[in-house]
Amino acid sequence: MSNIKNLPAGTWAIDPSHTEVGFVARHLMVSKVRGNFADVAGTVVVAEDVTASTVDVTVQMASVDTRSADRDAHLKSADFFDVENYPTMRFVSTSFDGEKLTGDLTIKDTTKPVTFEVDFNGVQADPWGNTKAGFEAEAEIKRADWGLTWNAAIEGGGVLVSDKIKIVLDVQLLKQA
Repeated sequence: MSNIKNLPAGTWAIDPSHTEVGFVARHLMVSKVRGNFADVAGTVVVAEDVTASTVDVTVQMASVDTRSADRDAHLKSADFFDVENYPTMRFVSTSFDGEKLTGDLTIKDTTKPVTFEVDFNGVQADPWGNTKAGFEAEAEIKRADWGLTWNAAIEGGGVLVSDKIKIVLDVQLLKQA
C-alpha cells in the first residue's frame, strides 16, 4: 500500500472508464449477487493536509448492471431505486483521516452517514502525460435505512435479498490541470 501523503494536492476527477462502483448482496441467503453502476462522475479536492480533502460523487441509478436484464429492471423499478423519481445516488464526504472516509450517502432523497475503509494504491503518470491515482474502498450498509425494503420470504426460511449490502469501490482519479 502506498503512502497517501504522496497524493498531490489539487482537483482530481473520477475517471469513469477506470472506475467501478459495485455492490454485493446475499441472494436466497446462500450466494452473492454482484452488480455495479456504469455511470459515475465526481470530484476529489485533495488538500495540502490530505485529511482536509473532500469528495463529491454522483451515480446515475439507471446504469445499474447485475448481468440480468430482468433483475436490473426490477432494481430500477419503484420496488427498489425508483429511477424515474430518484435518478441519482450521491456521496459527499464529511471527514477523512487517511484511512476512513465518512460522508453523507443520499439514495431516494434519504441521506445517511456511511464510512468507507480506504486503501490508497498510489500515483502514476500514464503514457499520455496524465497523472492518475488509484483507490479501493469498502463499506457495509443496511438498505432498509434508505427505504429499500422490498423483499420476499423464501420457503426454507430467510429472505430473497439481504438487508446488508457491501459497497465496493475501485476508483481511478485523473489530476486536473
